[in-house]
Amino acid sequence: LDFTDERVRTWWARQFSYDKYKGSTPDLFTWNDMNEPSVFNGPEVSMQKDLLNLAGCEHREWHNLYGMLFHRSTGEGLVRRNDDGNVRPFVLSRSFFAGSQRYGAIWTGDNESKWSHLAIAAPMLLGLNVAALSFVGADVGGFFGNPDAELMTRWMQAGAYQPFFRGHAHHDSKRREPWMFGDETMVRLRRAAMARYALLPQWYTVFWEAGVTGMPVMRTMWMQYPKTQSLFSVDDQYLIGSDLLVKPVVGPGITSTVVQFPAADCWYDVDTMQRMAGVPSEPNSSVAVTVASDIDKIPVYQRGGSIVTRKLRLRRSSHLMAMDPYTLYVALGDDGKAAGDLYMDDEVTFAHERERDYVVASFSSSWGDGVAVQNSVRVGNADGEVLEHAGDRVVERIVVMGVERAPGGLSLFRRTSSSGSPLEFQFDSLTKVLVVRKPEVTACEDFHIQ
Repeated sequence: LDFTDERVRTWWARQFSYDKYKGSTPDLFTWNDMNEPSVFNGPEVSMQKDLLNLAGCEHREWHNLYGMLFHRSTGEGLVRRNDDGNVRPFVLSRSFFAGSQRYGAIWTGDNESKWSHLAIAAPMLLGLNVAALSFVGADVGGFFGNPDAELMTRWMQAGAYQPFFRGHAHHDSKRREPWMFGDETMVRLRRAAMARYALLPQWYTVFWEAGVTGMPVMRTMWMQYPKTQSLFSVDDQYLIGSDLLVKPVVGPGITSTVVQFPAADCWYDVDTMQRMAGVPSEPNSSVAVTVASDIDKIPVYQRGGSIVTRKLRLRRSSHLMAMDPYTLYVALGDDGKAAGDLYMDDEVTFAHERERDYVVASFSSSWGDGVAVQNSVRVGNADGEVLEHAGDRVVERIVVMGVERAPGGLSLFRRTSSSGSPLEFQFDSLTKVLVVRKPEVTACEDFHIQ
C-alpha cells in the first residue's frame, strides 16, 4: 500500500471500523510490525530505490517516511472507529521517523537474550529520546533465545524504568512467565513490576511534561546537567524526568555498581529512603559512588528537592488503579525545599485537549519556613469531569525524607477554612523520615500543611 497517498491512508484507516474489522472491540488496539518497505531477498533488503509511488516520486525520497505514515494511518483509524472519535488510540510500531511520537509507541526490534543486548538497550533508548521519541522500549528478556533467571530478573528491573515496558519473545523461545523461573525469581520479577505500577502517576506526569515542553521522558544525564562535563559521555545510567536516577545492572554476578551522582543535588535511595553519603554539594561536578546492587537491587535514586507521586495498592491492572489514592514522596534538598507536579485527566479521551479537562497539582515543601507540604492547583476546566470527581483523587499518605528533627505538630489548612486541623504523623530520628497518614485531602484542592 502506498501510504504516502492520502487516499490510501484514508482507506486503510477505514479498515479499523468495527463492521470491517470483525471481532474487534473498543479495547482492542494495534501493533504495526515489520511496517517498513522491506524486501528481504533484495540486494538492499528493501524496495528498489527507483520504484515510483502513486505521485511519481522515487522510493529513495520517501523511504524513511513510509513507516511513520503507516503508523499515523493506523492511529487515525483507531480514533475514527468510534462515533465521537473521542478515545485515544494505542499503536505500537517497529518502523518510525521524526514525528512518529505523535502517533504511538516504538520498540527497538528483535533483540536477543544476551547480556550485551540488555547493556545496549539504555543507550539506544536514550538516543531515541534525544530525538524526541519518548514512548520507546526494548523487549524485556530479549526476543530471540532463552534468558536464565538472573538475566530475566535484571531485564525486568531495567525494563520497569523504561518508558515502554513489555515482555515479548519469538515463538521458538521457551515460556517466560514469572513463575517459570522458580518461586524466588518470581518474587523478584513481581517486585520489579510492582515498582513500575506504583510509579504510573509519575510516568503519566512526565509524559504530559514531554508533550507540553518537548523534554523527553527518559533523559541523558547531560540533558539535565548540561554544565557537568563529567556526565557528557555517560549512557549506562539515566533520569526519568528530572527526579529519578536509574542505573540498570547489565552483567552477570554483579553485587556492586558505580553510580555517577550529579553533585549539584543530593540523592535518596528509593528503597531505603536514605540520603546517599559521599555526595558533596558541588555544582557542575559529579561523584562516582560504589553502591550495593545484588540480585534483589536495581540502583534507583530520587533527587533531593523533588516530590514524586506513587499509588501503592496492588491491583491486577492499571485500569483498576484509576481511582486509587496517592502517596507523595518528598525528598528534601540541601535547602530543605522540594517541589513536584502531578498531572490528572480521565486517561482515556481527548477531553484534556478539546475541553481542557485536566488538573495539575503543584506540590511544594519548604521545611525551614514551616511548610511541610503545599498544593497549588491549576484547573483547565472548572466544569470538567476531573474536578467533578476530585473526591476520588485522595492523598492518603505523605512521606518526607531528610527531616532533621520532629516538628512540634502538623496542621492542615484548606483554602476554604481559616483554621487548621491537627494531623497525626510518625517520625524516625534514625532514618530522618516523617510520615503523615490520612491527611484527608484530594490532589485537586489547594491546601497547605504547616
